[in-house]
Formats: sequence, structure tokens, C-alpha cells
Amino acid sequence: MPVPFSYSLRNLAVRKLTTALTVGGMALVVFVFSTVLMLEAGLRSTLVGTGSYDNALVTRRGSGAEVQSAVDRVQAGIIETQPEVMLDAQSQRLVSKEVVVLISLRKRGSDRPANVVIRGIGPQGMALRPQVQLVDGRMFRPGSSEIIAGRSIGERFAGAGLGETLRFGMRDWTVVGHFDAGRSGFDSEIWGDTNQLMQAFRRTMYSSVLLRLSDARAFDAFKRRVEGDPRLTVEAKRESVFYAEQSEALARFIRILGLTLSIIFSTGAVIGAMITMYAAVANRTAEIGTLRAIGFRSGSILWAFLLEALLIGAIGGALGLALASLMQFVSFSTMNFQTFAELAFSFKLTPAIAVQAMLFAVVMGLLGGLLPALRAARLKVVDALRAA
Repeated sequence: MPVPFSYSLRNLAVRKLTTALTVGGMALVVFVFSTVLMLEAGLRSTLVGTGSYDNALVTRRGSGAEVQSAVDRVQAGIIETQPEVMLDAQSQRLVSKEVVVLISLRKRGSDRPANVVIRGIGPQGMALRPQVQLVDGRMFRPGSSEIIAGRSIGERFAGAGLGETLRFGMRDWTVVGHFDAGRSGFDSEIWGDTNQLMQAFRRTMYSSVLLRLSDARAFDAFKRRVEGDPRLTVEAKRESVFYAEQSEALARFIRILGLTLSIIFSTGAVIGAMITMYAAVANRTAEIGTLRAIGFRSGSILWAFLLEALLIGAIGGALGLALASLMQFVSFSTMNFQTFAELAFSFKLTPAIAVQAMLFAVVMGLLGGLLPALRAARLKVVDALRAA
């Protein structure tokens, strides 16, 4: 017959200090494991949310990022006239010819600089990005030295506040508005008139051409046509795919670093759980002998001690996950290895991450309790009672 569940639960309460220390160690490991996964999920969510499935982004073939791309005016004109491009209510093509440049800005309250993306957009640039909404001030006037900044840029960088002035491209630019891009990558950019920015930075070519497809299913036909046109040296991607690819290098780095730390810390946590369970077996040798004497089989003893270890893992996992969930209120910024620009994003807890964290904790408990449980199950009744 099985040992009652209350027996395992009661023994955890009896050994309060050792149980608390072991649970705390496992909670720390689960916290690290969860926050790493949340950081990666937040990064991917930020960049995937930056692009729209209905939009196509055209860049120079093999460029990898907009800052490395160059599309001349003739090529941009050919791309603009493709039949798959959507027309708005005024029969204007929904196309934005854009220039993307990196500049260095100083953070507020610090002398530490960071790279920020300056994006020149065309008249249809805002219409192509419905997730971007002005929240303060107004839109910049075409043909002027006015710019609008993502809300996070305005908060973190000196000179990017509403009404403040930034100097780059050999001229002063006035921040006339702040926009909210729904926690997408655009929140970490500054936008202005593409023609004015091209003049300021002495650019003769666009960085990319963004367009809305009249039918999202027509993307493959559009891609074949522009990439097969001998006059063009470009590649086309769905905007959502393009920005998702921008997260790969940084996400891979975060994943490898986080999993390495998790493995190191989890080894210590498993050893701690193992020591705790070995001590429990040693202190309860006579108790184990008594259980065997009154009819409980070795399998029941094995399960009782394994259950204790699993409970320790589950409690530690729940505590670590609860602490990790608080990280959702924290914003994080770092350099994107793909674009070399600063990117702000948040930790994101998903149901999949919660399940993975709890499984990780339970597995740690299982590994830590398996050998002590086997030792308890193998104790002979006579030897165990003699130890009393």
C-alpha cells in the first residue's frame, strides 16, 4: 500500500530550515531560468511586433539590415510601380521610401552614449504603420528640420524630450512630437522627413522601400518579379519576417548565456536537494524501518521520499516563477547585434515559459531526490530498526 501523501508533506514542515534553504536555492535557479526565457520572448515580441504581415520591405540584396542597405532612386521608382502595391482612397500608392542612419546620443543623467536609429519616412510612412500613434505634440512638417521620437527615446536620451533640440547631420532638429509604437522596435527610433535627412547626411540613395500589398497573398508574385528584374539588385521580405530575423543574433546570445548560467546554478541546486534528502534518510532510519515492519513495501518508501523531493522542486519553482513574473514591469535596453542600435524591450512571461520553468524545477527535485530515495527504499527492516 502507498504511504499517505500527508506523511511526505508533514516531513517537509518538520525540517523547516533545511527545506527553506533548499526551496530558496531552487527558486533562485528557476528565477534565472525564467527571466532568461522572458527576456528572449520580450525581444522576439518587440521585433516581430514591429513589422506587418501585409507590408513588404525591399532592401539591397545581401544587406542584412537597413543601415547597410542602399536602393537608388531609379530602383525605388520601379519598385513603387509594381502592380501588387495598394492604392489609398486618393489613389496614392502606399509606399514609403526611407533612409535609416545611426547616430550617437547621450543618455539622460549620464555621459554614456548609445546608438539610436534615425529613420527618414515618406508621406505614407505613418499610414503603413497603424500601430504607431502620436501621443504628445504633433507630426513633423515635410521639408522642415522637425522630428518625432519614440516615447522610450524621449524618456532615456538627452535632447529628445518634447520641444528639445538634437544636433546631428550638421544641423539642429526640433522634437515636435512623441509616438507610441505599442512596445515594438519603432519605440527606439527617431523619425523625420526622408528628403531632409538624406540632404543632412549627404545620402543619394534610400535605405529601403516599404510598401503595402493590395493582397497579402500576392507577396510571392511580387517577390519573384522584383528579385528577377535585371534592373534591380534587391531582395523583398515580408516586414514581419524581416524584423523577426533582426532578433536572431541577440536572442541566440541571450539563450546561450542564460542556459549556461541555469545549468551551472541548477547543478548546485540539485546537489543541495540531494544533501537535504540524504540527511532526511539518515535522520529517519528507524522511522523507515517501522514503516517497512508494518507492511509498507520498498516501492512505497521510494515514492514517499521522491514525493518530498518533487514537492520541494515544485514549491521552489512556483516561488521562482512568482518572482520572475515581477520582471514584466521592468524595461530593458541593450544593443541589437544585428543593427548596432540600442533597442528597448520588456520581459514577457508566456504560458509556455511558465510550464517550462515548472518542469525544470520538478526535474531538479527529481534528480536531487532519486539517489536518497533509492537508499531509503533499500534499507533492510532489521538494520533500520537496529539503528534506532
